[in-house]
Amino acid sequence: MIIQKLVMKKLLFFAFQMLAPMFACAQVFDFDLTKPQPIYNGADGYGYDVLPAPDKKKPTEPFYFSVKVPDGNFLVRVVLGGKKGGNTTVRAEGRRLLMDNILTSKTKDTQTFEFSVNKRSTFIEEGKKVKIKDREKDYLAWDDRLTLEFNGPMPAVKSIHVEPVDVPTIYLCGNSTVVDQNNEPWASWGQMITRWFGPEVAVSNHAESGLTARTFIGSFRLDKILTTLKKGDYVIVEFGHNDEKEKRPGDGAWYHYQYQLKIFIDQVRAKGAEIVFCTPTQRRAFDSDNKTIKNTHGDFPAAMKMVAEKENVPLIDLNAMTKTFFETLGFEDSKRALVHYPAEMYGRKLEDNTHFNPYGAYEVAKCVVMGMKQLRLPVVQYLRPDWQDFDPAQPDDWRTFQWAPSRIVENMKPDGN
Repeated sequence: MIIQKLVMKKLLFFAFQMLAPMFACAQVFDFDLTKPQPIYNGADGYGYDVLPAPDKKKPTEPFYFSVKVPDGNFLVRVVLGGKKGGNTTVRAEGRRLLMDNILTSKTKDTQTFEFSVNKRSTFIEEGKKVKIKDREKDYLAWDDRLTLEFNGPMPAVKSIHVEPVDVPTIYLCGNSTVVDQNNEPWASWGQMITRWFGPEVAVSNHAESGLTARTFIGSFRLDKILTTLKKGDYVIVEFGHNDEKEKRPGDGAWYHYQYQLKIFIDQVRAKGAEIVFCTPTQRRAFDSDNKTIKNTHGDFPAAMKMVAEKENVPLIDLNAMTKTFFETLGFEDSKRALVHYPAEMYGRKLEDNTHFNPYGAYEVAKCVVMGMKQLRLPVVQYLRPDWQDFDPAQPDDWRTFQWAPSRIVENMKPDGN
């Protein structure tokens, strides 16, 4: 009898040892921001981060809050509101927009919002990590914590709830037109598309500036996606801007580019997930008439369309949609969608005809969502109720667009063009 008890104790001990990591991963966090919270540190694993803790005497100042969690998707619930009212924008990780310009009154009025946030690190398996660039080492997206940014004219946050969640994931693969741009005034559609999806789906953006389809795969970013990719997930692929500049033997639209795209298709489908192609966004390159956008991507959009048709891959023609978008805005106003700013704003004059600013990225994200709707992808059932169908020939007015800039600023152009 004593021996049986000892055996049972040992079995229970080993079972606990095996289940303990699962319990740790399933940890639920609740933070009352009406009470003092620590500055983030490794010991506590949560607290105010990036900027100083909010000061009650300066209610208009943005702030960040981080919690240490493993890789995965997390349901985040925030209760917004304060005694002085509020106007709050919520972003996550590398400026992924979640909710914007949420108004709360001076009374006891509060508003509660939920969204799912994907957190990732560079770890793939023992001895293998994603090969990130030096510039990415300072990103908020490749670390050991989930970081929330609360911004706006008067950010007012009462509480934060974080818990693991199992939801479909939309993985993004691409370059500087897709990446979560960490610094103002740069922005990309990949960090804006998160605004339109409810908590039933998460977005995991693995894009990076300057990458081609080949260097994306070569830096193990696709391998990282494959570690968690499953049936019901989506992988959206947009390349072309940098691929067209590769000059090694066999490079070009009709061989290496198509070959790399086929790798994405085969690897994603082997996991039972769905793949979607996006043709590359246009550059702001007007013809001599200053009315018509020139094609600067050569055969690459056509090459992607050929692979999509042959392999039965759903395709969003972002190349055509952004052409309409730029031409509708016109030669001068199209600058309002890109990083064109006078020297006094960011320390040097910025004239970038490839990379979007927040307004441009916001509009292009709507193009992508509209493309998903036109393809009738099942994931569009999770669009938020305030989504309104979008036509790039009738874009939102840049004059009325509201964006609360982050305090992390960079006047150097991202890699790639």
